[in-house]
Amino acid sequence: MNNKYYVNDREQSNGDHEVHREDCDYLPTLTNRRYLGVFSDCRDAVTEAKKVFRQVNGCKFCSRLCHTS
Repeated sequence: MNNKYYVNDREQSNGDHEVHREDCDYLPTLTNRRYLGVFSDCRDAVTEAKKVFRQVNGCKFCSRLCHTS
């Protein structure tokens, strides 16, 4: 199933910019997120986000497959 993905423009305390699905409970506000596109899973969304930000991680709630500790 394809989902819309976004990346948080604001970095986390560890420097990560988190990638979120459109339906995530932790999706950043409109002013703090950047639309990445529609992807079948988080891996392609993370790859797209890395074109903009050096340090990217998947959200541990909606993009667990791409989340690293």
